[in-house]
Amino acid sequence: MRLTRCWAALAAAIILNLLVFFYVSWLQHQPRNSRARGPRRTPATGPRVTVLIREFEAFDNAVPELVDSFLQQDPAQPVVVAADTLPYPPLALPRIPNVRLALLQPALDRPAAASRPETYVATEFVALVPDGARAESPGHLERMVEALRGSSARLVAAPVATANPARCLALNVSLREWTAHYGPAPGAPRCDALDGDAVLLLRSRDLFNLSAPLARPLATSLFLQTVLRGWTVQLLDLTFAAARQPPLATAHARWKADREGRSRRAALLRALGIRLVSWEGGRLEWFGCHKESARCFGTVASDTPSYLYEGRWTPPCCLRALRETARYVVGVLEAAGVRYWLEGGSLLGAARHGDIIPWDYDVDLGIYLEDVGNCEQLRGAEAGSVVDERGFVWEKAVEGDFFRVQYSESNHLHVDLWPFYPRNGVMTKDTWLDHRQDVEFPEHFLQPLVPLPFAGFMAQAPNNYRRFLELKFGPGVIENPEYPNPALLSLTGG
Repeated sequence: MRLTRCWAALAAAIILNLLVFFYVSWLQHQPRNSRARGPRRTPATGPRVTVLIREFEAFDNAVPELVDSFLQQDPAQPVVVAADTLPYPPLALPRIPNVRLALLQPALDRPAAASRPETYVATEFVALVPDGARAESPGHLERMVEALRGSSARLVAAPVATANPARCLALNVSLREWTAHYGPAPGAPRCDALDGDAVLLLRSRDLFNLSAPLARPLATSLFLQTVLRGWTVQLLDLTFAAARQPPLATAHARWKADREGRSRRAALLRALGIRLVSWEGGRLEWFGCHKESARCFGTVASDTPSYLYEGRWTPPCCLRALRETARYVVGVLEAAGVRYWLEGGSLLGAARHGDIIPWDYDVDLGIYLEDVGNCEQLRGAEAGSVVDERGFVWEKAVEGDFFRVQYSESNHLHVDLWPFYPRNGVMTKDTWLDHRQDVEFPEHFLQPLVPLPFAGFMAQAPNNYRRFLELKFGPGVIENPEYPNPALLSLTGG
């Protein structure tokens, strides 16, 4: 049959209408976000949570069982296993698109995005699941999502039924003082941090806005960062099951994991600028300088140590070493009959705090020049550097005619000893530095010397030390603290 032009036009119109109909119908069945411009998002009807597994040991883990348990609840569940380098022995992970292994250490043959964990997470929420947990009941993650949405907390947690289930802690972090203090939480189930095994859920944007979102140990790093932002975690009445074959079942595996965990924690705390941790119960753990290490900070320029520019005060490990050195030096001087007194900023710290000023970096003592010969260590220091039986280094300072006692040969935290002598009733010395407090003063301030608490012991100080300090620093110096060089850096930030 021969088609006329009219029949051809009608057939074309029908075909076009059918194409438009099928296209509109297809669009209506697509998720709304898939039609929007911008990054790809998870469909509204699909999983809203990515399971992220970060805290596990490559040498002994139950990660395959953990992954399989979540896939049994939802075969489309997005799972990311994050490791610094390729785990060995290899992890037996399902080879499906929604299970991915993220290697966080940059590599020459991979693009930059491959080492960023947020590359692998496209959901609104992320669940940080520890090794040894498993999903046994359906809907746990969705219940955590609803709990988070209905709470003012920024994180919610569900304990894992292991031998160490999660419990609430209070946490206070002071970057200025380089410290973290843990204690019992007064308001459980809302708390600052958790101790023990738990699944943590938070919004993906919150996690990846942290400066170190997946640093290990994960819970330690996470809560140190979140508490500084004022975030809290709510511990839910919801429990995840423990693995049927728990990891670290042997004594050797536990020993190895504990050793590597302590090493990671020390490296993390040093990297984040925490030098002292007070654990629940009062146990102290130091992460900083010691006799065998170098000093925590470098050469001091213009009386202003580098840490002041970071908004921090003297690291607590340095204050501890300075206290130890000062106590030891004073003991040696007293035993040798050398008259000494607290000088400069050290006397100011004793008057103000009974201790070293929190941002000071050395200790200053004045001594009578005529008594130097009474002390074996000072006599030896005049001829060269002397390391005594306790590892302290006695030497003549290179800056002038005074003595310096260093904490050790490696760690140059020190006490300076300034030899003064009387001249016409005024105490003077041969080396003067460009410090406002470095001035002569009447000898009557030293007759007699008086005891004053300082750095955990009783030290000798000038009598009427308030007038002595105001002579050196100016009126009101005890009540008006300032940094050593206020013209360069002010304590008030002005």
